[in-house]
Amino acid sequence: MHRAQTAYCIKGSETVTKWVRKYGREDLLPKRIRIETMEETDQLKEARKRVKQLEAALADAHIDQCLEHAFLEIACERMEVDLNDFKKKNGLTLSDVRRKQGRR
Repeated sequence: MHRAQTAYCIKGSETVTKWVRKYGREDLLPKRIRIETMEETDQLKEARKRVKQLEAALADAHIDQCLEHAFLEIACERMEVDLNDFKKKNGLTLSDVRRKQGRR
């Protein structure tokens, strides 16, 4: 790549690389090889597994929050009370309700 840049007086450092990718000659690009120990591979797998678990937990928490909000709206409709007025009068937030139930 460097020889082509100097031979044709190309100033941009990425220009030739972009052309190679654009016109389908990626076999000319330098390859990066990463060497990992078995321990590093295991740590990476564990980290990915943990990320998936945390994403699932976040999704569950979001669903719970949406359900709680919907239940509160339904309860206010049945009591014929405006939701915002109910929250103001009772000083409630969903986090307060969760604390009372023992969840955090």
